[in-house]
Amino acid sequence: MPINLLDYDLPGLTSYFAELGEKPFRAKQVLRWIHHFGISDFEQMSDLAKSLRDKLTQIATVTPPQMMAEQASSDGTRKWLLDAGSMNGVETVFIPDDTRGTLCVSSQVGCALECTFCSTGRQGFNRNLSVAEIIGQLWWANRALGRDPKGDRIITNVVMMGMGEPLANYANVVTALNLMLDDNAYGLSRRRVTVSTSGLVPAMDRLREDCPVALAVSLHAPNDTLRDEIVPINRKYPLDELMAACQRYLEKAPRDFVTFEYVMLDGINDQPEHARQLLALVRDVPCKFNLIPFNPFPNSGYRCSRPETIRRFRDTLMQAGHVVTVRKTRGEDIDAACGQLAGQVQDKTKRTLRHIEVI
Repeated sequence: MPINLLDYDLPGLTSYFAELGEKPFRAKQVLRWIHHFGISDFEQMSDLAKSLRDKLTQIATVTPPQMMAEQASSDGTRKWLLDAGSMNGVETVFIPDDTRGTLCVSSQVGCALECTFCSTGRQGFNRNLSVAEIIGQLWWANRALGRDPKGDRIITNVVMMGMGEPLANYANVVTALNLMLDDNAYGLSRRRVTVSTSGLVPAMDRLREDCPVALAVSLHAPNDTLRDEIVPINRKYPLDELMAACQRYLEKAPRDFVTFEYVMLDGINDQPEHARQLLALVRDVPCKFNLIPFNPFPNSGYRCSRPETIRRFRDTLMQAGHVVTVRKTRGEDIDAACGQLAGQVQDKTKRTLRHIEVI
């Protein structure tokens, strides 16, 4: 079976080319053709020797995930459903803004962490995505979106906030991150690539050493009792351990703060007492907050906090000196907003059946 070169970062591709008897600079050339120019046909890689182009045609391929469906929101957000095989699909979302274009990338088919307010989590879990399937989302989106009138890429930022827990697919995600940062590939700044985690503490420590990029933590609760309920991974890595890991991460992070994501659930985590507990929790962690209005999905069992409740919560945090943003709801009309990504998941965890039994 041909080798998919989208599975390799520069060190991996260099090793592969060494096995073929090729010099290391050939790996940089091919990496640049694949990722910088978006070329998948070896015959178009004009600065390669014809013998190498012929060899690669026989033994290798550049195969991103194929598009199954595309939707465009009235606000400019675009969502693609990409084929992950065996009747599975993952979703990738592009969010345009005045000064940047952000691609939200998935790392797994479904998610095993079972956060109760997340549509992806409700769908169950099938498998980890390969490197080719992760970086292929960026490769594919770059080709689909083209370039702006100046010739620059439209995608300026990447957030690993799509389907799945990125740090639960550690090796493949880090290889994909290396490609995002490599000047021979996408050349993104570490400050413009963000990994969002629900709090896998050992993997956070590994990421700090292996590939420190901007960090976002899906917090969503200010105390262990509540977080145990709505973010079950907290039972394994409680808040005191998570806050300590955030402090360690900042020693090598490209930004001097952690972003804490906090979905606003009506009557669950949005009361003044919760805001005060949150301030006490993060008192030693340089951070900013991103408050996320809950985006409904069928049978979620939750409602979004009222606008005035969100404003009061925000003001309490801001009065304590924190930077606080309230995330704009983008792509809601195509189910592309935060927490709504579901894709098509052939659930190996049988979670959907368990949920049906409960309700």
